[in-house]
Amino acid sequence: MNTEGIELKSLDFQRLNWELQMNLDLVLEENLKLAKNIDTENLIPLINSIQHLERIFLIAAGRSGFALRGAAMRLMHLGLTVYFVGDTTTPAIKKEDLLIVASGSGTTATMVRAAQKAASAGARVIAITTDPEAVLSKLAFHTVLIPAAGKQDFKGGKSKQYAGSLFEQFLFLLMDVVFQSLWKIDGTPAEVLWERHANLE
Repeated sequence: MNTEGIELKSLDFQRLNWELQMNLDLVLEENLKLAKNIDTENLIPLINSIQHLERIFLIAAGRSGFALRGAAMRLMHLGLTVYFVGDTTTPAIKKEDLLIVASGSGTTATMVRAAQKAASAGARVIAITTDPEAVLSKLAFHTVLIPAAGKQDFKGGKSKQYAGSLFEQFLFLLMDVVFQSLWKIDGTPAEVLWERHANLE
């Protein structure tokens, strides 16, 4: 291992290495526990909406936004018309469109406003959140519940990780699960999906 330029006492090195392994185990264990508690039947309306509505819009802030950007890419690989809200090429949402909006708290102001606008335009709104009673959930056609800790759950009852880390991690995994199911239903070979992969990198 190259430790050039890093001065660590042997004891410090051993402790750091131990803590890194413990933290890795923690992250994996919390996500696995969540995976065993998630209601997968609750994902069916999301998959059905993605399959049958004309265009898909996704929106989330911060780290949740990174997770949904990853989902947007995969849905594009399936040949779907997908937009991430806030990009300069994102058009107006309309009837027969779908808005997927993620917010751990379900109260983030920009997410709530986006859901309100989409609903008023006649679009279908699906919320992904930790709180089924949040404002966002009440605006949505359907809510996918991730029973993870909220950002201000400082007591560590649902997660020992900081803030909304578990929600954000599991959101990424959950949308990959949705993609895998959609891909299996679609049946398009991986080689065809690859032709849609970005080539201006």
